[in-house]
Amino acid sequence: MRKLELLAPAKNLETGIAAIEHGADAVYIGADRFGARQAAGNSVDDIHQLCNYAHQYGATVHVTVNTIVYNDELADTKQLIRQLVEIGVDALLIQDMGILEYCVGLRKEYEGKHFPEIHSSTQCDSRTAEKVAWLHKLGCDRVVLARELSIDEIADIHAKNPDVDLEAFIHGALCVSYSGICYASQYCFGRSANRGECAQFCRMKFDLVDSKGREIEHQRHLLSLKDMCQIEHLEELADAGACAFKIEGRLKGVDYVKNVVSAYSQRLNELIAKRPHDYQRASYGNVAYTFTPNLKKTFNRGYTTYFLRGRQPDIASFDTPKALGEYVGKVKEIRRDSFNVAGTASFANGDGLCFFNDNHELEGFRINRAVGNRLFPLKMPANLKPGVGLYRNNDVEFSKTLAAKSAHRTIPVVLTFAATPDGFSLYMRLADGSQQLSSAVVFEHQEAKRPQHDNIIKQLSKLGNTIYECVRIDIADGADSYFIPSSVLSQLRQQLTSQCFDFTAQRRNAVPRAEKFPVQAWQPEYKAYPYLYNISNDAAHSFYDKAQLRTIKPAFELSPISNPLIMQCRHCIRYSLGYCVKRGGKRPTWSEPLSIILGDGRRFRLEFKCSECQMNIYAE
Repeated sequence: MRKLELLAPAKNLETGIAAIEHGADAVYIGADRFGARQAAGNSVDDIHQLCNYAHQYGATVHVTVNTIVYNDELADTKQLIRQLVEIGVDALLIQDMGILEYCVGLRKEYEGKHFPEIHSSTQCDSRTAEKVAWLHKLGCDRVVLARELSIDEIADIHAKNPDVDLEAFIHGALCVSYSGICYASQYCFGRSANRGECAQFCRMKFDLVDSKGREIEHQRHLLSLKDMCQIEHLEELADAGACAFKIEGRLKGVDYVKNVVSAYSQRLNELIAKRPHDYQRASYGNVAYTFTPNLKKTFNRGYTTYFLRGRQPDIASFDTPKALGEYVGKVKEIRRDSFNVAGTASFANGDGLCFFNDNHELEGFRINRAVGNRLFPLKMPANLKPGVGLYRNNDVEFSKTLAAKSAHRTIPVVLTFAATPDGFSLYMRLADGSQQLSSAVVFEHQEAKRPQHDNIIKQLSKLGNTIYECVRIDIADGADSYFIPSSVLSQLRQQLTSQCFDFTAQRRNAVPRAEKFPVQAWQPEYKAYPYLYNISNDAAHSFYDKAQLRTIKPAFELSPISNPLIMQCRHCIRYSLGYCVKRGGKRPTWSEPLSIILGDGRRFRLEFKCSECQMNIYAE
């Protein structure tokens, strides 16, 4: 039996609570500093409140401390980590190797007490079984895999590292570069992606030119990718060895999280219902929804499964980096102030629509008034034509539904009422029998003159405003033959519900790593340099020196170099344009090397490393 975890992003406390309420087994959230989304920081107190809420359901809270850290920040980072340990967070996501070494050492201080798991961040660029084994050997309980991996590659990593928890991204925006290996934002704008300040270089427009200056593509978003969606492939990912399914989006709002978490939670439940002997959820509770999740109605640039089944031709979004939303039909007929839509979609006043014009540019507009399928825009778009496909990127009615309370999560429990020698007792346990609480009252036994069964059921099933839902009440033999007033039943019930299940016991206590993880037979010696320019403090430098990784380079943020490699990508522009001869594409007529050029004239050389099926990007 393997536990499957749905891991949701939390921009803040409100979003984290909404994620748990809508079915997440875990959330990941940033503290006020040192998280890889600088705009999504939270106080330690808010994170503590989130832990208290999540732990009621056996859900966990993971905190991102996954930036590279400078020397003058080491003390503050260590202090933050100690604070997070003390408030009971369940996992720390780490990129900086100096900080990782500190966490492993700190764990020894908490031996026998609760200590968070240590997870290697996706910024660690874990794309091979060797890298995963190396990180595990260092002390990582879980490795967040690179987004670019296929099912077969994940299965191979799991087969060689069966004792390592593997976390895989399943939904959301895609970085075109392997995470942790992107320095474009720092190079161009002085904003480090490894410090949580990505300026989204990959969403910009570029010209594509060859070595002779001939233009191949003009002002297109050549590095912009569609959004990932693996909702149809959760079973394959679980079978391949992933135990945690991660939704991207720590900058996204609460509506996004509600919708996406609900969709994936329901699909995971379907998988577990299909294979109850293989999988179970990592937390407790049933969720009742007031809406039907629909991923097409949430921010998306169009969806792709990325490299799940190997290289695919439909991963890029060259025309726009903006949200498309759901396809709603084609323009049928246009009048001076309105137009008809051919399709089955219904519309509401205030809906936002968009379309691609003849220049492959996305244009958006707002519906002022909708009369059936005749739509009256606030201002008629000049480039709208009959036959143009329309997308809705703002569904007013759906947004209204999500703005209200849209889910209620409860924990199903079974109650047992029994007679004791001097009174009565009430037991409550989770429906799966894994936890149990009890209460008792002293009350003289008196033979009942009228049936007590129905009143016992009625009084004890009132669990009030608790998170528990009574799914069954068992009455021990003969217990309902005695008279028992409603007030006594109420007292039993209140004593019980005033107690809290101690879900903290679900946390994994700190134990020696050798006990927690048996030594693996397969432990390769990892000699490759794991980062390009990510050593930003003396602790990290010392770590690499002790690991005998001698090709130590300082962080690019601290020591810029000329003509640097700023991205390593599995996305390949040549393939996406249909010119990969190795994979059946046309033979190109251009002269390489190719370059992409920003609107301000800055150039970047493309290197197609076909032996590794990888595209590298260098600043010129």
